[in-house]
Amino acid sequence: MVAESDRHLVEVREDGAEILRGNFLHAFRDTVRLPDERTATREYIVHPGAVMVIPLLTQPNGQTQLVMERQYRYPVGQVMIEFPAGKIDPGEDTWLCAQRELREETGYTATQWARAGVIHPVISYSTETIEIWFAQGLQAGARSLDAGEFLDVITVSPEDLMRWCMTGRVTDAKTLAGALWLQNTQGPAATWPLVWQTAGATA
Repeated sequence: MVAESDRHLVEVREDGAEILRGNFLHAFRDTVRLPDERTATREYIVHPGAVMVIPLLTQPNGQTQLVMERQYRYPVGQVMIEFPAGKIDPGEDTWLCAQRELREETGYTATQWARAGVIHPVISYSTETIEIWFAQGLQAGARSLDAGEFLDVITVSPEDLMRWCMTGRVTDAKTLAGALWLQNTQGPAATWPLVWQTAGATA
């Protein structure tokens, strides 16, 4: 829904065509009318949406570690450090998706969950949204990776993650957003509240 006060910024679709239908990406090229009445072309990808999990692992000494992943990302040709994440299946509840992705990719299950918020990672060319969840009360188990999926599971201190974000070792947009949430929800300086709930459903 666009506010009436923003009408002078809105682009209106006049025509369009599908240019690609992949396994989960769906690309279009639309003709839009601009606010000044001229026309322009917009190419964009329709994405089913995804979740990202920030898993908080309490160590025997009481310190918190973060469960993260190292995964090769073909489009950028690099091994990236990321929080666990994955796309939402058709009709799947986002909380159940978060539980499923955490278990499949890392082997961990969690007893407590808190929904943080939603980000739009690539607003210039995709409809993708990523819902951010925190998980705690972690219990280790077996992973169940998809065919063709290869990744390392690592544990990282919050301090190391923040340093890696600062120095450019971590550049994944969703993980940078997760670090912002982590910084503002954990510790004595936390100002962004989280509402925790018990996982009562089996993903």
